[in-house]
Amino acid sequence: MLIYLAGPDVFLPDAVEIGRRKQAICARHGLIGLYPLDAEFDAAAPGLSRAIFRSNEAMMSKAQAIIANLTPFRGPSADAGTVYELGFMAGCGKLCLGYCNDPLPYTQRVAARGEVTARDGVLHDAHGHVVEDFGLADNLMIAHALDLHGCALITPQSSPDDPWHDLAAFEACVKLAAARLPPAKLLR
Repeated sequence: MLIYLAGPDVFLPDAVEIGRRKQAICARHGLIGLYPLDAEFDAAAPGLSRAIFRSNEAMMSKAQAIIANLTPFRGPSADAGTVYELGFMAGCGKLCLGYCNDPLPYTQRVAARGEVTARDGVLHDAHGHVVEDFGLADNLMIAHALDLHGCALITPQSSPDDPWHDLAAFEACVKLAAARLPPAKLLR
């Protein structure tokens, strides 16, 4: 089974090493991890961003499942590109799994960034925008893409010391993906 490994990990200084660690975990469970940085590009070529986009979509089209790192990135919510990839895979009817190394509910993460007030039973941020409050780990579209196309978001009991390098929740997703395959089809 080919698993597309989505997440903002690709932006970290040791992105390639993280990808290799994730691929090794997949291999231990009989799966093949497709990591976006496996593709090679000429950084000076025109249209680089489109080439990366097409490469990532081609990987997702080949994969039978996605494991998305939905740990908040550059804000209280998941990385926008990762959310697109999760939606793409859900729209294709593929198995969707995800994890978040921040166990706080979305509303608490928004509140930590500034004032949140309740007016008429509805939460609003410091700009007066409604804050989605369904008790979920992130936006309802993310949460339900997972639980309707795979399983509920995997989160640790408490935030790991190093949320970008702790792969326990990722490995839990890998185990779930491996369990969805008939044993005869697992790669050994």
